[in-house]
Amino acid sequence: MKHICYLLILFFLALHGIVSAQDLSDRVIEHTFPNGLKLLMIERHTSPTIAPYILFKAGSVDESDDTRGIAHMLEHMLFKGTKTVGTKDYEKEKEVLAEIDRIGDALDMERAKGSRADDAKIAELEEALQTQQELAKEWIVTGEYTEIYTQHGSTGFNAGTSVDYTIYTVELPSNKLELWAMLESDRLKNAVLREFYVEREAVKEERRMRVDTQPGGKLYEQFIATAFTAHPYGMPIIGWPSDIAMLNRRKAEEFFRIHYAPNNSIMVIVGSINPTETIALIEKYFGDMPSQPLPPEVTTDEPPQEGERRIEVEFDAEPQLMIGYHKPTLPHFDDYVFDMISAILSDGRTSRFYKNIVEEGIAVSANSVNGYPGGRYDNLFVVSATPRAPHTTADVEEAIYAELERLKTEPVAEKEFKRILKQVEASFIRGLSSNAGMARQLTFYEGLAGDWRYILDWRETMYRITPEDIMKVANTYFTKSNRTVATLVKKEAVAPTGDDAEGKE
Repeated sequence: MKHICYLLILFFLALHGIVSAQDLSDRVIEHTFPNGLKLLMIERHTSPTIAPYILFKAGSVDESDDTRGIAHMLEHMLFKGTKTVGTKDYEKEKEVLAEIDRIGDALDMERAKGSRADDAKIAELEEALQTQQELAKEWIVTGEYTEIYTQHGSTGFNAGTSVDYTIYTVELPSNKLELWAMLESDRLKNAVLREFYVEREAVKEERRMRVDTQPGGKLYEQFIATAFTAHPYGMPIIGWPSDIAMLNRRKAEEFFRIHYAPNNSIMVIVGSINPTETIALIEKYFGDMPSQPLPPEVTTDEPPQEGERRIEVEFDAEPQLMIGYHKPTLPHFDDYVFDMISAILSDGRTSRFYKNIVEEGIAVSANSVNGYPGGRYDNLFVVSATPRAPHTTADVEEAIYAELERLKTEPVAEKEFKRILKQVEASFIRGLSSNAGMARQLTFYEGLAGDWRYILDWRETMYRITPEDIMKVANTYFTKSNRTVATLVKKEAVAPTGDDAEGKE
């Protein structure tokens, strides 16, 4: 999850040269179809290109206990094709897919028995599954979706899953809008989650590479799990290893049916378009998709912390530190104040962390982020740092707390305030003028804040923040009982004993 201030700066960069914040509301065209699909458009003819984005409120926070990791897994599966894309003959292929599901379910059930499992039966089922997967390859056309888009001049064909949502992105020549509508509507209406067990193994490997063998990934996962004991924000997006091992196609298809409904999605198209024609085109391809009863929002609130939480994560790597404070999410006024606090602490080489911690040689890096791990629900203000030897995480932690205490007791000087606001203004005019940048921000804020107009108020609200607001927020949230601290420490070598020790003399 990108931090809110950074996202908004990117938004206004994209905005520059297109339309001012004041008249953006006149340029964004909104249309809601009878099935609940919300479409946002900006007509922009600076280049013959378009950036169509689709966001679904289908993140890891929406999973149930027996489907952890399914949102991320489903994102992978939707690149596998449909009944017409990615297959040579779906009618023949589906017979093999049914057999794969049957064997895969039986294999998972046997493995779930743990120590009581029948090893011979597991081996037999594994061999049978491998045989059926080899048979399925006869009908599969690998990577056909990507190939089609590439042949038609696309860039940025991708997707991403967060705690809050899953988003699908691409950029295309503007005369390929109908191709996009045809391909994406087919993907939503006729998706075939082929190669499920093959991809499940790939996700296991992805977890090993990005989390289990990466010090930063391991520390972050344990940090978030410690900070959130009740709310599902504490669960890893990719899932725990045992979660991934029990995912199946049936679970993915059910999650897909419920959460990928048109009334649970946001579509944004920015670029060289005719809005009237675009509305008719989207109606043609997406209008017959049935709406679904909206999935329930998370009702579990993270209870207030009643004391500092501290954990150590052992790993053969250099030490790292993460500190988090619980706080409200947007559009609470305090969330805006945290955007300002983050800019004061770590926005550039004139920031307090850089000047007082990094330049002083205490840390290699020290950064703050507002809004982890997501923005739909109350979240964390997070500080992360890596000490510079011979300094320790304890030294860095002490230096960080000193800066947070300053925010509580010393009003931010007018000069510093002006510097921060000037940096924001400078960012507005440096120019990130891509269709994709605009599409991403409109999609993000319509999906999370419930209204893209949140971005119109952000800059104005930032100018209303006072030094007293910063002191109040710092005193309210930067308390010992409200913080979680995670440190990465090197695993101590175990000294040999007994015969082992003698053998090494």
